[in-house]
Amino acid sequence: MEGLEKLGQVQSTINLLHSVGVSDANPVAERFLADFTSLLMQRFGELEVTSKCELISKHISKSLHDNVAMVGMDAMIRSNSTLEDFCRSYFMFHKMEANQPNSIFRYLPMLSFTESYIYQLDDLNEKLLQLPRDGVSIFPTEFKDPFRPLVSVLEQHGILTERIIEELRCGEEYWALERKLCCALVSNDKISIEDVIRAIHLKSFDYRMLNLLLYQLRGEKVNELHMEFLSISELLVEISDDLFDYEDDVLENNFNVLRMFVKYYGASSAPVMMANFITEAEEKYDKLLKSLEDELSVMYKKRCEEATKEGGKIYGPLGTWHMPTVIADEIGYRTKFSSKTP
Repeated sequence: MEGLEKLGQVQSTINLLHSVGVSDANPVAERFLADFTSLLMQRFGELEVTSKCELISKHISKSLHDNVAMVGMDAMIRSNSTLEDFCRSYFMFHKMEANQPNSIFRYLPMLSFTESYIYQLDDLNEKLLQLPRDGVSIFPTEFKDPFRPLVSVLEQHGILTERIIEELRCGEEYWALERKLCCALVSNDKISIEDVIRAIHLKSFDYRMLNLLLYQLRGEKVNELHMEFLSISELLVEISDDLFDYEDDVLENNFNVLRMFVKYYGASSAPVMMANFITEAEEKYDKLLKSLEDELSVMYKKRCEEATKEGGKIYGPLGTWHMPTVIADEIGYRTKFSSKTP
């Protein structure tokens, strides 16, 4: 008898929904709407219907945010330069032409989505570096498992591998090291040179991630020699970028390898140690470059020359390195600069 009464209530609710123009051709969805409406109408303590709706909306919103990978327009726009460079610098390693639309647009949706998602997280990480130390200290809890939604997307499309997961872990490790090292500089705490070297090697994880994705999307086996060569090339590019952006990174408290060398070795010794580090990386770069196929080697050197000119840099893997004047007193430098800013 109780079951019949419940069915009668459900049918009555469905009829009510139909009368106000709310219906669904799917019987399962219609039954859900009826049960959901009945739930809202039941009395729970002092909660009114409006309060129930607000609570449901709040928790549904949080659930969607936690489980669905989403990217904003700003992140998509900011990721464009990286995607363009990736296409022009890495497609050749896949025997693809970066100037052919069919080569780009076939794989662009997944590459663009992934890079935009990473950019979004990277932007959040850098913004939190500008907060007071207490603000940064609560950040790791909010940043727990940040790639889970992206991993779900890659898994759904059948392109997730253990190696890709490991590269994403490298991204998390880099952000953690960035927060640790930059907070230490602001607080005048000691840093580990091992952490610095590890961080600069991890910094280009997004390029390696995109490259691994491209292998998966094309159904090709990863070329280990190419990956190793590109890894050392990425290191030199990151060092070049850090030297070029040194003053800005001091002002904004961003990770910068020269900043870290100055902190660890001191202002007088840092340039020498930096030069030694670059020399060691260049020697490995030259050795691996000679191991590439002749045509690929020529193409990549030409691309590096183009990128150097387009970036307005006078130093880098194929140019003359120039060490900027080190800033021994970062606090004084920031104070001086802020006093000149209106």
